[in-house]
Amino acid sequence: MNTEFNNAVRIADAKAQYDAGAKRIIGQKEILAYILVNTVDVFKGMSPNEAVHYIEGTPYISAVPVEPGATNTSFSKNGKRIVGINSESAEVNEGMVRFDIVFYVKIPSISAVASEQEHLQIIINVEAQKDEPVKYGILNRAIFYVSRLISSQKERDFINSEYDDIKQVYSIWICMNMEENSISHIHLTTEDIIGSYKWKGRLDLFNIIMIGLAKTLPEHNEMYELHHLLGTLLSPELTADEKLNIMEHEYDISVEEKLRREVDIMCNLSEGIEEKGMAKGIAKGIAKGEAQIIINMHNNGLTAAQISKLTDKDEEYVKRVIAGEEK
Repeated sequence: MNTEFNNAVRIADAKAQYDAGAKRIIGQKEILAYILVNTVDVFKGMSPNEAVHYIEGTPYISAVPVEPGATNTSFSKNGKRIVGINSESAEVNEGMVRFDIVFYVKIPSISAVASEQEHLQIIINVEAQKDEPVKYGILNRAIFYVSRLISSQKERDFINSEYDDIKQVYSIWICMNMEENSISHIHLTTEDIIGSYKWKGRLDLFNIIMIGLAKTLPEHNEMYELHHLLGTLLSPELTADEKLNIMEHEYDISVEEKLRREVDIMCNLSEGIEEKGMAKGIAKGIAKGEAQIIINMHNNGLTAAQISKLTDKDEEYVKRVIAGEEK
């Protein structure tokens, strides 16, 4: 196996481990609580220490398939067929795309919305992206995800035509390396064209939150509280001790041994990638040149799609390199 291909495989593996570590850290309830109070309407104004108690069970991390027909699974309990979230091992559904993080939260009883619902839960999905994709519009993917989270509730959270039992859904996207810090709420609204008839139903079932994290860590203030926390956790510059210190002293997050270990592993992976020149070597063509690496990988029998996945380069760009249109 030649050096370029070997390095590319190592990069893919290291990045996969780093991404998995980042999801496990974001998936800690204390971190999710900060996300909730800054993005989900019924939790705004609540302290993260209060909100954390409304998170039910253990969040599913890279466990639930996105694909239609695979999000749910059925099993028998006391002779009855039960439909639940499919969290079988990765080997069972190998190759399937999975939601990064999925969990249920109880709706605080003080909420006006809660009094109108029989099933007082919201389904939350959190997705982490290292940057905004170039292959597709990220909102298109977010719309697909939130639609799947709604449609997959049939037979799991509501049955037959009981559409009033549909649970509110939030799909929250954290996009790193953006030009500015931002938060956007994409949701349904009504535009009356003729008349003003009030149609029955809830417009608030469908929610997408887009969180943009700038490359530079912002100051810790009320406006950028969430950005500073997430930027700290995902920063490639800060050490594990620096991250843990900020979490403990600026956010009053209790750093238990499990969380400390996860942060330390993620930081070590980041440093390992940097030291070997892998990530930046591919990005900047430090070794023999980006185009030459792609060509060598192609000569070793890899397809454009496989090279695109291994190097994080757009597939169309890879095809142009192979065809000699890019240098």
